[in-house]
Amino acid sequence: MEQLDQIVALIALTMGVGWASGINLYATLATLGILGMTGNMVLPEELNVLTNPMVIAAAGLMYMVEFTADKIPGVDSIWDSIHTFIRIPAGAVLAAGMVGDAGAGVELAAAIVGGGMATTTHVTKTGSRMLINTSPEPMSNWAASITEDIVVILGLWTAVQNPWLFLLLLVLFILLLVWLLPKIWRGLKKAGRGLKSLFINPRQQPAAGTTHSEPPPIDLPRLDR
Repeated sequence: MEQLDQIVALIALTMGVGWASGINLYATLATLGILGMTGNMVLPEELNVLTNPMVIAAAGLMYMVEFTADKIPGVDSIWDSIHTFIRIPAGAVLAAGMVGDAGAGVELAAAIVGGGMATTTHVTKTGSRMLINTSPEPMSNWAASITEDIVVILGLWTAVQNPWLFLLLLVLFILLLVWLLPKIWRGLKKAGRGLKSLFINPRQQPAAGTTHSEPPPIDLPRLDR
């Protein structure tokens, strides 16, 4: 039973760091570093560098930058687009580091799972933020950003303290995404059509219910010889 608990704990941490990295990488790094430095979790040797105060400070600084950018409509979407090339690889690296010296095959498998989880959560966050930005009021951005930060910190804490509960919640989260992602995609397509219509000159489009017709002929006066 103890061995099973260890395996479950490892799976929870591996999937947890990938999941959290796709939402907020810097909050993930800072949380892992603080948990490791305070002794609330034992990080593998490959990830002990996260407990370095300089690394925690750098992650905290970047978290504050992201915390600010996340609250500004439009800026948050640009920030998320840029971090497509940062969150996903980082999620894969952190997941691989969590398995320690379990072998190249296990590390590769962990990297694939971690990268996949980071991709899923990153795409969901980016798409939902684009939809939220179509709303004229800014409070939705604030609520979404603060909720994401709380979920990341609590999720990582749960993965460390109660891996079984985390995996159960993760399954429910994945089921929610299966239901939510098609709706986000349809919403983005609808918003894209709305934006496209703004750049089309309405004078170039016939009014609804009208058809093109040839102009009436003009009678020119005849000149008698």
